[in-house]
Amino acid sequence: MSWSWHDYLAPFSMLFWIIGAFLSLKNNRRAPFFVLLGTALTALFVAGLWVRLERPPMRTMGETRLWYSLFLSGAGLLAHRRWRYGWLLAFTAVLAAVFAGVNLLKPEMHSRSLMPALISPYFVPHVTLYMLSYAVLAASAVGAVIQIRNVGSKGGPDASLDDFLDNVVNVGLGFLMLGLISGAVWAKRAWGHYWSWDPKETWALITLAAYLTYVHLRLGPKPVARPRVVLLVPAIGLILLMITWLGVSYLPAARGSVHVY
Repeated sequence: MSWSWHDYLAPFSMLFWIIGAFLSLKNNRRAPFFVLLGTALTALFVAGLWVRLERPPMRTMGETRLWYSLFLSGAGLLAHRRWRYGWLLAFTAVLAAVFAGVNLLKPEMHSRSLMPALISPYFVPHVTLYMLSYAVLAASAVGAVIQIRNVGSKGGPDASLDDFLDNVVNVGLGFLMLGLISGAVWAKRAWGHYWSWDPKETWALITLAAYLTYVHLRLGPKPVARPRVVLLVPAIGLILLMITWLGVSYLPAARGSVHVY
Protein backbone atom coordinates (compact mmCIF):
# COMPACT_ATOMS: atom_id res chain seq x y z
CA MET A 1 0.00 0.00 0.00
CA SER A 2 1.75 3.17 -1.21
CA TRP A 3 1.29 6.73 0.05
CA SER A 4 -1.06 7.43 -2.89
CA TRP A 5 -3.68 5.33 -1.08
CA HIS A 6 -3.82 8.07 1.53
CA ASP A 7 -5.62 10.33 -0.95
CA TYR A 8 -8.45 7.81 -1.11
CA LEU A 9 -8.62 6.53 2.48
CA ALA A 10 -7.97 9.74 4.43
CA PRO A 11 -11.12 11.57 3.23
CA PHE A 12 -13.25 8.66 4.47
CA SER A 13 -11.44 8.65 7.82
CA MET A 14 -11.97 12.39 8.10
CA LEU A 15 -15.64 12.04 7.21
CA PHE A 16 -16.19 9.34 9.83
CA TRP A 17 -14.36 11.38 12.46
CA ILE A 18 -16.39 14.51 11.72
CA ILE A 19 -19.66 12.56 11.81
CA GLY A 20 -18.58 10.97 15.08
CA ALA A 21 -17.69 14.36 16.54
CA PHE A 22 -21.06 15.83 15.55
CA LEU A 23 -22.97 12.87 17.01
CA SER A 24 -20.86 12.99 20.15
CA LEU A 25 -21.87 16.59 20.82
CA LYS A 26 -25.47 15.44 20.42
CA ASN A 27 -24.85 12.62 22.95
CA ASN A 28 -25.70 10.08 20.26
CA ARG A 29 -24.63 6.55 21.20
CA ARG A 30 -23.49 5.87 17.63
CA ALA A 31 -20.72 8.47 17.86
CA PRO A 32 -17.97 6.04 19.04
CA PHE A 33 -18.81 3.70 16.15
CA PHE A 34 -18.09 6.35 13.51
CA VAL A 35 -14.90 7.47 15.28
CA LEU A 36 -13.81 3.83 15.44
CA LEU A 37 -14.39 3.47 11.68
CA GLY A 38 -12.11 6.41 10.97
CA THR A 39 -9.49 5.04 13.36
CA ALA A 40 -9.65 1.57 11.80
CA LEU A 41 -9.17 2.96 8.28
CA THR A 42 -6.13 4.94 9.40
CA ALA A 43 -4.70 1.90 11.19
CA LEU A 44 -5.19 -0.15 8.02
CA PHE A 45 -3.31 2.41 5.95
CA VAL A 46 -0.46 2.67 8.48
CA ALA A 47 -0.08 -1.13 8.50
CA GLY A 48 -0.16 -1.30 4.69
CA LEU A 49 2.38 1.51 4.38
CA TRP A 50 4.68 -0.24 6.88
CA VAL A 51 4.61 -3.39 4.75
CA ARG A 52 5.16 -1.46 1.51
CA LEU A 53 8.07 0.63 2.82
CA GLU A 54 9.63 -2.32 4.66
CA ARG A 55 10.35 0.00 7.58
CA PRO A 56 8.35 1.74 10.31
CA PRO A 57 6.51 4.72 8.75
CA MET A 58 7.85 7.14 11.34
CA ARG A 59 10.61 8.99 9.53
CA THR A 60 8.97 12.02 7.93
CA MET A 61 6.71 14.62 9.51
CA GLY A 62 3.83 13.34 7.38
CA GLU A 63 4.31 9.85 8.72
CA THR A 64 4.29 11.04 12.33
CA ARG A 65 1.10 12.97 11.63
CA LEU A 66 -0.46 9.66 10.60
CA TRP A 67 0.41 8.17 13.97
CA TYR A 68 -0.82 11.26 15.77
CA SER A 69 -4.23 11.05 14.10
CA LEU A 70 -4.38 7.34 14.89
CA PHE A 71 -3.40 7.66 18.56
CA LEU A 72 -5.46 10.80 19.10
CA SER A 73 -8.69 9.22 17.92
CA GLY A 74 -7.85 6.01 19.78
CA ALA A 75 -7.13 7.88 23.01
CA GLY A 76 -10.38 9.79 22.60
CA LEU A 77 -12.32 6.54 22.28
CA LEU A 78 -10.72 5.01 25.38
CA ALA A 79 -11.17 8.16 27.47
CA HIS A 80 -14.78 8.53 26.32
CA ARG A 81 -15.47 4.95 27.36
CA ARG A 82 -14.18 5.76 30.84
CA TRP A 83 -15.50 9.30 31.43
CA ARG A 84 -18.33 9.67 28.88
CA TYR A 85 -17.45 13.26 27.97
CA GLY A 86 -19.00 14.02 24.58
CA TRP A 87 -16.83 17.09 24.07
CA LEU A 88 -13.71 14.97 24.59
CA LEU A 89 -14.53 12.50 21.83
CA ALA A 90 -15.53 15.38 19.55
CA PHE A 91 -12.29 17.28 20.17
CA THR A 92 -9.99 14.30 19.59
CA ALA A 93 -11.91 13.24 16.46
CA VAL A 94 -11.83 16.73 14.95
CA LEU A 95 -8.13 17.19 15.73
CA ALA A 96 -7.36 13.78 14.18
CA ALA A 97 -9.25 14.89 11.06
CA VAL A 98 -7.29 18.16 10.96
CA PHE A 99 -3.93 16.38 10.93
CA ALA A 100 -5.17 13.92 8.31
CA GLY A 101 -6.22 16.93 6.25
CA VAL A 102 -2.77 18.49 6.61
CA ASN A 103 -1.30 15.31 5.16
CA LEU A 104 -3.65 15.61 2.20
CA LEU A 105 -2.64 19.22 1.57
CA LYS A 106 1.06 18.71 2.24
CA PRO A 107 2.16 15.29 1.01
CA GLU A 108 5.80 14.33 1.50
CA MET A 109 8.22 11.95 -0.16
CA HIS A 110 8.21 8.51 1.45
CA SER A 111 11.18 6.35 0.54
CA ARG A 112 12.27 3.01 1.96
CA SER A 113 15.65 4.27 3.08
CA LEU A 114 16.53 5.25 6.64
CA MET A 115 19.54 7.25 7.76
CA PRO A 116 21.99 5.06 9.76
CA ALA A 117 21.10 6.64 13.11
CA LEU A 118 17.45 5.62 12.68
CA ILE A 119 18.27 1.95 12.20
CA SER A 120 17.94 1.24 15.89
CA PRO A 121 15.74 -0.85 18.21
CA TYR A 122 14.87 2.42 19.97
CA PHE A 123 13.35 4.00 16.86
CA VAL A 124 9.83 2.56 17.11
CA PRO A 125 9.46 2.74 20.93
CA HIS A 126 10.78 6.31 21.05
CA VAL A 127 8.46 7.69 18.37
CA THR A 128 5.49 5.66 19.62
CA LEU A 129 5.90 6.89 23.20
CA TYR A 130 6.07 10.50 22.08
CA MET A 131 3.07 10.24 19.77
CA LEU A 132 1.07 8.56 22.54
CA SER A 133 2.02 11.29 25.01
CA TYR A 134 1.11 14.05 22.54
CA ALA A 135 -2.27 12.43 21.91
CA VAL A 136 -3.13 11.90 25.57
CA LEU A 137 -1.94 15.33 26.70
CA ALA A 138 -3.94 17.05 23.96
CA ALA A 139 -7.08 15.72 25.68
CA SER A 140 -5.95 17.28 28.97
CA ALA A 141 -5.67 20.70 27.30
CA VAL A 142 -9.32 20.90 26.27
CA GLY A 143 -10.39 19.49 29.64
CA ALA A 144 -8.40 22.20 31.42
CA VAL A 145 -10.04 24.95 29.33
CA ILE A 146 -13.51 23.63 30.20
CA GLN A 147 -12.61 23.41 33.88
CA ILE A 148 -11.32 27.00 33.83
CA ARG A 149 -14.78 28.02 32.63
CA ASN A 150 -16.39 25.91 35.35
CA VAL A 151 -14.33 27.65 38.06
CA GLY A 152 -15.99 30.94 37.21
CA SER A 153 -19.50 29.51 36.97
CA LYS A 154 -22.13 29.28 39.71
CA GLY A 155 -21.81 25.50 39.96
CA GLY A 156 -18.06 25.69 40.50
CA PRO A 157 -15.43 23.21 39.25
CA ASP A 158 -16.43 19.69 38.26
CA ALA A 159 -14.81 17.17 40.62
CA SER A 160 -15.00 14.37 38.06
CA LEU A 161 -13.24 16.60 35.53
CA ASP A 162 -10.44 17.15 38.05
CA ASP A 163 -10.13 13.37 38.28
CA PHE A 164 -10.02 13.13 34.49
CA LEU A 165 -7.30 15.79 34.23
CA ASP A 166 -5.13 14.22 36.93
CA ASN A 167 -5.34 10.76 35.36
CA VAL A 168 -4.76 11.94 31.80
CA VAL A 169 -1.83 14.20 32.69
CA ASN A 170 -0.22 11.43 34.77
CA VAL A 171 -0.51 8.92 31.91
CA GLY A 172 0.66 11.42 29.29
CA LEU A 173 3.54 12.55 31.46
CA GLY A 174 4.60 8.92 31.94
CA PHE A 175 4.72 8.36 28.18
CA LEU A 176 6.55 11.69 27.72
CA MET A 177 9.18 10.81 30.32
CA LEU A 178 9.73 7.34 28.88
CA GLY A 179 10.07 8.90 25.43
CA LEU A 180 12.72 11.30 26.73
CA ILE A 181 14.65 8.55 28.49
CA SER A 182 14.54 6.20 25.50
CA GLY A 183 15.74 9.06 23.31
CA ALA A 184 18.66 9.72 25.64
CA VAL A 185 19.71 6.05 25.64
CA TRP A 186 19.37 5.96 21.85
CA ALA A 187 21.50 9.11 21.53
CA LYS A 188 24.21 7.53 23.68
CA ARG A 189 24.41 4.56 21.33
CA ALA A 190 24.18 6.60 18.14
CA TRP A 191 26.30 9.66 18.94
CA GLY A 192 28.14 8.78 22.15
CA HIS A 193 26.34 11.10 24.58
CA TYR A 194 22.99 11.11 26.34
CA TRP A 195 22.26 14.83 26.05
CA SER A 196 23.60 17.63 23.88
CA TRP A 197 21.14 20.52 24.49
CA ASP A 198 19.91 20.14 20.95
CA PRO A 199 16.92 22.55 20.33
CA LYS A 200 14.51 19.61 20.10
CA GLU A 201 15.86 18.13 23.32
CA THR A 202 15.67 21.45 25.11
CA TRP A 203 12.05 22.06 24.15
CA ALA A 204 11.15 18.49 25.11
CA LEU A 205 12.63 19.14 28.55
CA ILE A 206 10.69 22.41 28.85
CA THR A 207 7.48 20.59 27.99
CA LEU A 208 8.21 17.86 30.51
CA ALA A 209 8.88 20.48 33.19
CA ALA A 210 5.54 22.15 32.49
CA TYR A 211 3.53 18.98 33.09
CA LEU A 212 5.65 18.11 36.14
CA THR A 213 4.73 21.55 37.49
CA TYR A 214 1.03 20.71 37.12
CA VAL A 215 1.47 17.42 38.98
CA HIS A 216 3.36 19.10 41.83
CA LEU A 217 0.78 21.88 42.13
CA ARG A 218 -2.05 19.35 42.24
CA LEU A 219 -0.37 16.95 44.68
CA GLY A 220 1.49 19.42 46.88
CA PRO A 221 0.77 19.53 50.62
CA LYS A 222 -0.68 23.04 50.42
CA PRO A 223 -3.73 23.82 48.22
CA VAL A 224 -3.08 26.31 45.44
CA ALA A 225 -4.97 29.54 46.04
CA ARG A 226 -5.68 30.15 42.35
CA PRO A 227 -6.96 27.00 40.61
CA ARG A 228 -7.19 28.78 37.26
CA VAL A 229 -3.43 29.28 37.29
CA VAL A 230 -2.93 25.54 37.79
CA LEU A 231 -5.40 24.71 35.02
CA LEU A 232 -3.55 26.98 32.60
CA VAL A 233 -0.57 24.60 32.71
CA PRO A 234 -2.13 21.76 30.61
CA ALA A 235 -3.53 24.32 28.18
CA ILE A 236 -0.14 25.98 27.73
CA GLY A 237 1.45 22.53 27.68
CA LEU A 238 -0.30 21.71 24.40
CA ILE A 239 1.31 24.78 22.83
CA LEU A 240 4.70 23.63 24.11
CA LEU A 241 4.06 20.17 22.65
CA MET A 242 3.31 21.62 19.23
CA ILE A 243 6.45 23.76 19.39
CA THR A 244 8.55 20.73 20.32
CA TRP A 245 7.06 18.54 17.62
CA LEU A 246 6.40 20.98 14.78
CA GLY A 247 7.74 24.43 15.60
CA VAL A 248 11.36 23.72 16.46
CA SER A 249 12.14 22.73 12.88
CA TYR A 250 11.48 26.32 11.79
CA LEU A 251 13.85 27.90 14.32
CA PRO A 252 17.23 29.12 12.99
CA ALA A 253 18.98 27.19 15.79
CA ALA A 254 17.50 23.93 14.49
CA ARG A 255 19.39 23.99 11.20
CA GLY A 256 22.16 21.85 12.66
CA SER A 257 19.87 19.71 14.77
CA VAL A 258 20.16 15.94 14.43
CA HIS A 259 16.38 15.76 14.93
CA VAL A 260 15.58 17.58 11.68
CA TYR A 261 15.64 15.16 8.75
